[in-house]
Amino acid sequence: MADTSVKIDDETRDTFKDLAEGAEMSMKDYLAKVAAEKKHEQLLDTATAVFRRVIGQPGFLEAFDADFGGLPPAADQRSRAA
Repeated sequence: MADTSVKIDDETRDTFKDLAEGAEMSMKDYLAKVAAEKKHEQLLDTATAVFRRVIGQPGFLEAFDADFGGLPPAADQRSRAA
């Protein structure tokens, strides 16, 4: 992949430089990592929105519970050993 330049202000460059150094990475590798993380966050946001839309459909949760037995009891509701 070819390299390119991006114009940013000195303060932003210095911030990225410090962050990259703190992660013991080159700035190029650090920015690639940040871009991948942001893309992953974007995909998770999309998946979350779709999931919320699906579970909001009338009868969906009841059908899920009927097919899969519902959610397990909450951890604080389980009996504990003394």
